Amino acid sequence: MTGFSVRYDLADAEGIGAAIGAALAAGDVVLLSGDLGAGKTTLARAMLKARGLAGEAPSPTFAIVQPYAPPETDLPIAHVDLYRIEDADELIELGLDDYLYDGALLIEWPERLGGEGWPGALLLRISGAGDARVLTAAVPTSWGSRWPLR
Repeated sequence: MTGFSVRYDLADAEGIGAAIGAALAAGDVVLLSGDLGAGKTTLARAMLKARGLAGEAPSPTFAIVQPYAPPETDLPIAHVDLYRIEDADELIELGLDDYLYDGALLIEWPERLGGEGWPGALLLRISGAGDARVLTAAVPTSWGSRWPLR
């Protein structure tokens, strides 16, 4: 894992999310961590848009898992919001591993995964608010030269 950190404001969020989304590959897991209102869904929406999603993706807060597949996106992607998960045992029913055979996962509130989270995942932590946001990334070696932010 290598570390990366960048200051940004909400206007920059779409460009950051688009760059990361364009680099997504089948088997990738992106963990989006931060307080309520930090901008996790904004980044996820930008990633989905970069993969061809037209229109605005709904927040998966109540559905928990919102899947997207071709022709909606060029890569199958499941946008997951674990905010309402109370016990890590509930995750088994979601079948998240199944999405990784030919697609990617974008997971908000990864703290609800329990234990070590998701080994080998790209972890994006958002802190701050407004024009004082900071994105800190733990970039796994599997992203190698694909990591788009320098």
